[in-house]
Amino acid sequence: MERKMEGSTVRDVDTGGETGGEDVLVGNVNKLMVSPPGYSGPQRKGHLIFDACFESGNLGRVDYISEFEFDLFIRPDTCNPRFRVWFNFTVENVRETQRVIFNVVNFSKTKSLYRDGMSPVVKSTSRPKWQRLPAKNVYYYRCPDHRRNYVMSFAFCFDREEDVYQFSYCYPYTYSRLQHYLASLERRNLSYLQREQLGLSVAQPL
Repeated sequence: MERKMEGSTVRDVDTGGETGGEDVLVGNVNKLMVSPPGYSGPQRKGHLIFDACFESGNLGRVDYISEFEFDLFIRPDTCNPRFRVWFNFTVENVRETQRVIFNVVNFSKTKSLYRDGMSPVVKSTSRPKWQRLPAKNVYYYRCPDHRRNYVMSFAFCFDREEDVYQFSYCYPYTYSRLQHYLASLERRNLSYLQREQLGLSVAQPL
């Protein structure tokens, strides 16, 4: 069965300008509102706002398929465009009881623990602890509609309009959190601990 994608209207919430490209994923989405095709009115509840401009965030593009379905494109690894696995993004401006299906459409791995019962994690501003989505709501498959890339689809129902929801591939562990942990070890002046810089990543963090 062939699925046709409706042309979506994607706006930057800060500037109000339309954005997005067919194949270019230049950076993470930044407070990006996705509304129905042809809509040009004011922001409404249920017009989801996506954001990944934070440490460990990854989401490069969002396509509106229907009121209940969105295609999500993740950005590749910095040093190898063939590797596309990690995602981490937030969603806000939801409508209570709004049900959605998110399709992460450009995974590069042929095998995934998502096929064996693993599921993405979610948290929200009122429930700050990460929780796994029910495995029965998660599907991992190869899709002919997306250049035969692997797709992970999951269903979710938003239940609190004022919350900001965050979804991730698995539990994030940021560079800042690692540095905080290593600094706490250094403060203990352990005789068997010595910390040295071995090199820098491509991003060369300060």
